[in-house]
Amino acid sequence: MFQFMSTLTATTQVSSADVAEVASTGINTSSELSQISTFANMIGGLIVVLILIFVMAYIVRKLNLTPTQNNTFKTVAVSAIGQREKLMVVELNGQQYFLGVTAQQISLIDKLETPIVVDNTTFAERLKKAKEASNAKVDQS
Repeated sequence: MFQFMSTLTATTQVSSADVAEVASTGINTSSELSQISTFANMIGGLIVVLILIFVMAYIVRKLNLTPTQNNTFKTVAVSAIGQREKLMVVELNGQQYFLGVTAQQISLIDKLETPIVVDNTTFAERLKKAKEASNAKVDQS
């Protein structure tokens, strides 16, 4: 009987130690959860930034916003007439051509005798001119 009581007491003491260990582990678990949530937030932000980059690249590609470095071939004007169809005026070695472009083919509609002149000023230049004009009006008042 004495042996049973000593075993029961030892088990009780171990259980108290286990409870203390579990309690201290609980504190670590909450800090681990905090680290996991911080990591999840970081990964979520990274995914949002990557999606934004791919969307912007898609828009730039679709709107043809990349400047061409080739001086012999230049797109003068583009007008979309459908989802994949557009009319283009291109200039090649000083001669302008009016083209119809579809997903399957490019057709020459006309070789232009008189070139089309398109205003190539950027938005920044037009905004600067508008500010100067409004400042001139204010100064005159």
